[in-house]
Amino acid sequence: MSQPAVACYDQLIKPTSRWLEVPILLGFNLLLVASAYVSMNLSFSPVPITGQTLAVLLIAMALGRVRGAAVVLAYLVEGASGLPVFAGGKGSVAALFGPTGGYLLGFLVAAYIVGYLSDKGWHTGYVRSIFAMTLGTAAIFVCGLSWLAVMVPDSALLAAGLYPFVPGALIKIAVASVVLPTVCRFVGRSRS
Repeated sequence: MSQPAVACYDQLIKPTSRWLEVPILLGFNLLLVASAYVSMNLSFSPVPITGQTLAVLLIAMALGRVRGAAVVLAYLVEGASGLPVFAGGKGSVAALFGPTGGYLLGFLVAAYIVGYLSDKGWHTGYVRSIFAMTLGTAAIFVCGLSWLAVMVPDSALLAAGLYPFVPGALIKIAVASVVLPTVCRFVGRSRS
């Protein structure tokens, strides 16, 4: 009988070595921060193209819902406290209430959804992991567009917050699905 799916590195960290958890979580937090600096502004949208979605998907698939969401929550707290961790080196509470605030909140929602599915074993196999990451990406778009709708006219909403980002989202999901086996091996989780 197979063991139930667990967060990626739960198999790596034994009860006697829980101190390893902090550097692993910190490493994934730094990955998310670095991904925010991979950023390109669009002249017609207040929302930049970034690498954050890719990082959020990988973090959630690798760490599961509790630790994955914790890494993303820590990132949001860091940014809200003024650290320059958001796209373009921004960081403030105001950034959470700006045009990208819904997308930032969506990262947390996506981390929980994707992490939950990963905990259920969806990190195994490409089809299930791609489907899980697609659901997470959809959650990011729903949260982002819901908040952006407060600031952008309805007629321009999809052009400013969805259409230009779909091709990149598909590429990020594809890249994440290719990189995921290596990340899971790094943190001690089998994809079989």
